[in-house]
This record gives sequence, structure tokens and C-alpha cells, in this order.
Amino acid sequence: MKNIIVIGGGPGGYVAAIRAAQLGAKVTLVEREHLGGTCLNIGCIPTKCLLHSAELMESIRKEGAMLGVEADNVRINFPQVMAHKNEISKKLTGGVAALLKMNKVTKVDGEAKFTAPGKISVKKPDGSVENMTADAIILATGSVNSTPPIPGLRENPNCIDSTGALSLEKLPKSMVVIGAGVIGLELACAYAAFGTKITVVEALDHMLPMLDGDLTKIGVAHMKKMGMEFNLECPVQSVENSPVGAKVVCRNKAGQTVSFEAEKVLVAVGRRANTASLDLEAGGIKNDRGRILVNDRMQTNVPGVYAIGDCVFGRAQLAHTASAMGEVAAENIMGMDVLYDESTNPTCVYIEPEAASVGLTEEQCKAKGLEYKVGRFPMSANGKALILNGGEGLVKIIAGKKYGEVLGMHIIGPRATDLIAEGALAIRLEATLDELISTIHSHPTVTETMREAALHAEKRAIHTKN
Repeated sequence: MKNIIVIGGGPGGYVAAIRAAQLGAKVTLVEREHLGGTCLNIGCIPTKCLLHSAELMESIRKEGAMLGVEADNVRINFPQVMAHKNEISKKLTGGVAALLKMNKVTKVDGEAKFTAPGKISVKKPDGSVENMTADAIILATGSVNSTPPIPGLRENPNCIDSTGALSLEKLPKSMVVIGAGVIGLELACAYAAFGTKITVVEALDHMLPMLDGDLTKIGVAHMKKMGMEFNLECPVQSVENSPVGAKVVCRNKAGQTVSFEAEKVLVAVGRRANTASLDLEAGGIKNDRGRILVNDRMQTNVPGVYAIGDCVFGRAQLAHTASAMGEVAAENIMGMDVLYDESTNPTCVYIEPEAASVGLTEEQCKAKGLEYKVGRFPMSANGKALILNGGEGLVKIIAGKKYGEVLGMHIIGPRATDLIAEGALAIRLEATLDELISTIHSHPTVTETMREAALHAEKRAIHTKN
């Protein structure tokens, strides 16, 4: 029987532990804080809880009367929003603990670090230290928020990261968001719906670079409608104290100094590998500034040591990719030969309306010199989307010109993050536009937009002009 140690109990680590146990390994999982990692405790799940409360608020306020639902004095009970978030997280982390127990995975509380290649020591909460070794070790320590070296930022208690934004006790009247990436904009959407005045500052000239430009355009237009202000090409120079809370000093496109004051400043400039406490050097593990180097089997340079999820270099930092890598690592340790393949990896962005993307964008097709065709279908021509959000959004399919194989799918609109699975499956099965078209899609659903976009790519659109 193989002995495996997994370090980290997030969506990468706990999935790897369960998969290895299923395959007959004796598994020990070391976790220093919470099972479920960032995702369940201070990331995806709590953020979506806030966003669900926000969307409900927006719907009642903006569409209620039109839909015949009249509610007086709709207001946010912010402590209850937070209590609901905590309850969901607790339920899910409790579920992970039960799954580990069911699969006979031994959980050890403590912080692990390497003492030599293949050897670790675990510092327990009571201060005691246990030395461990195993046939294989899986590193799944995730990532932490990056803090940029902006003068005055660390010293100001009103400057918070995403973890802070998910644990505020009082709803702020105003917030400056530094960074127009996924984390910053998702939280900005939630707080804007709650009534916080949001100002976004971003050093680059664009937002959400991982999304197709057509999707970003629709998303940004909606966020502006929600009252959010955007300042692009506006790098932050410093943070100063202010009677309001904090003053963010920036340099705008024209080179002038501009400043924005708010009760809270959310710093959302990305995440970095959480490997500082592992002592990778002692373990002999090659890394790029803390990001662990792995191959497609998730193996590091040290035999028997694997790494998965946010702590590795050059892969998507997403919960579902960490889980996929976890299964790949466990299966390779247990004698199978499996490669990690990111080609079907969807990116989901829970802005308003939500957006999702899988496969290649037009820009990537051009860069690769591929000949392609594009099908588009507006949500405004879909009955269910009209009912759900007034028909705001778009589906865009990119396919090979010669054979019509699906190369990419990009969606913004209601249910986008659920619909994207059809695009991922199409890419996995090398499905063509013809195959999407000849698959009957149920009515009235938002899924009809996928077939309609495929029809449009073939100049056969029924419900929009070709």
C-alpha cells in the first residue's frame, strides 16, 4: 500500500487525497487552517453568496415593479448577508471533512515544511513537531493575496484585500477598488448593488484580459449603469490618510495627479503562490519566485514530489483546475499515466451579468494563424433570457473554417457560467457546428442561444439576421 502525504486541504488537496484513497493509498492530509482552502472560506463560495444577495436586491429594485412584484422599503441587512455567507461556507467545509473521513483520509492539523528532499516536519497547534515521510508528497498550498509596494498602503487600516472585503461588519458608503481583474470586479459588483459608491482604478488600458473583448464591452456597460466609475491607465502612486478613510493618489493617462477618497480601499491586484513556509530550498524543489515548476503529470523535479493548483507556475489559478490537477497527480502516483490538459478549462467571471469563456478567443486564433468563422447570438432574441434579465448579453462561438470544429465559446448573460460546460464538452469531443445544430435544445431555455450561435456561424440563423 502506498503512503501519500497531501499538504493543503483546498479544492486541489482534498480532491487529490480522496482520489488517491479511492485508488487504494493510505493518505494523510496536512492542513494548517481551514479545510476547503481559499475557495470555500474566503474566495469563490463567499463571493458568490454576496453576489447572490446583490443580484436579488438588484432584481427586486430594478425589475420588481415591471414584473408585478412590488416591495416597499427593500433594504440590505448587511450582517445577515454575512451570516448567510458564513453558514454556506460552514456547511461546505463540514461536507469536505465528512468526505475525507468517509474515504479514511487521516487529517493532521499543522503547518508543514521540508527538512530535506522527500522529508517534512509538521508543526502542530500545540507547538509539538512531527517528522513525516511518505512514498509520495502532493503540495497543494494554494495562493494568497498580493500586496503591491504602494507607499502608505500597508499602514492604512482602511486598505483591505478580498478576505477583508468578505468579512466587513458594516457596509461602506464608498470604496476604491485597485485592480480591474476578476476578484476586484466581482466584489465591486456586489458592493455596488448593495449601494456602495465604487471607483475602480487600473494601471493597464483594459479590463478582464481573460475574456473576449465583445463580452467585456457588455459587462463594462452594465457596471457603468450600476454607477461604477472606471479609471484606466491610472496607476496608483500612494495611499494617504483621509478623514473619510483613505485617499488613493494616482497618475492618469495625461500624466496628471488625480486622487480618489473612500471609506475603504480594496486591493485586488492578483495572487501569489503560498509557498513561503514550505522551505522549498530544503526540499530541493525548483521554483520560479515561489511558484513550483511541474510537468503535465504534475511532477516536480524531485522524484515522488508533486504539486497542484495555485502554488504551481504557469497554470490557471482556478479552483476547478486545482481539482483536475489533484486527480492527475493522485492517478500518476498510483501507477496510471495521465496528463493534465487545460484545453477544456472554462473561465467564469461573476460580474453582472455573469460571463464565461472556454477555448480560443479570436485574438488567439489570429495569433496561431488559424482560419476560423464566428457565430453570434444576442440574448435579446432569446425568450428565457428576456424573462431573466431583460435579454442583456451575447453568445459567441468560434469554429474552424474548413471542418467547423468548435474552437472557443464565449458567453455573457444569464446562466453563462452554467452554460459554458456545453462549450467545454464540445471542445473535448471535437464536436462540430453541425453536431451542435443537430442536437435538439429544449425551449424555453437560455441553452437555445448556443445552437442559435452555431446556426449563425453557418449562415443558417433562424432567430437573428445572418
